[in-house]
Amino acid sequence: MILNYKHWKTLFLVCLGITVGSAFCMKWMESDFLHNGKLFTIIGLEITYSKEKIIEIFSGITPAIKSVVGYHLAFDFAFMAGVYPGIAALCMMAREKRKNKLIRSVLLSTALLQVIAFGCDIIENMYLLKWLNTPAIENEFAFFHWIVAIKWLLAISGALIAIPLVLKKKVT
Repeated sequence: MILNYKHWKTLFLVCLGITVGSAFCMKWMESDFLHNGKLFTIIGLEITYSKEKIIEIFSGITPAIKSVVGYHLAFDFAFMAGVYPGIAALCMMAREKRKNKLIRSVLLSTALLQVIAFGCDIIENMYLLKWLNTPAIENEFAFFHWIVAIKWLLAISGALIAIPLVLKKKVT
């Protein structure tokens, strides 16, 4: 069976529902992310906090907050199951509207790269779960940041390439 625009659009809409639903759940939990009376963020854990700050946070939070962070990361797995296939579906929807072979190849490649972004996000979450349970970060911190950077680069570039092309009228 060959998938067409209608199939990709249906997949995109299902993925959008999963993404929005899981994002809502994750956002709801973020107000509980307290360390020493101050909020911390998952984005901070991914991008801006130092190794020492992550160790300090994960060592100093209560078991209840550790549970909430764990639940948040569990919902993030659901979010991933929506966002990366959703971006891939957007790329394929845009591809269906294009005749130019180069553009079609770029969109197919960008869609396929979402598998790598998905894998990077899984690895990222596995590190965060590991550090949450045992707040000791070895020499893997630089690798962790590379994984996070690759994930963001692939996901954002996929969305930024696909969205304008999906919104354009079909090229004949």
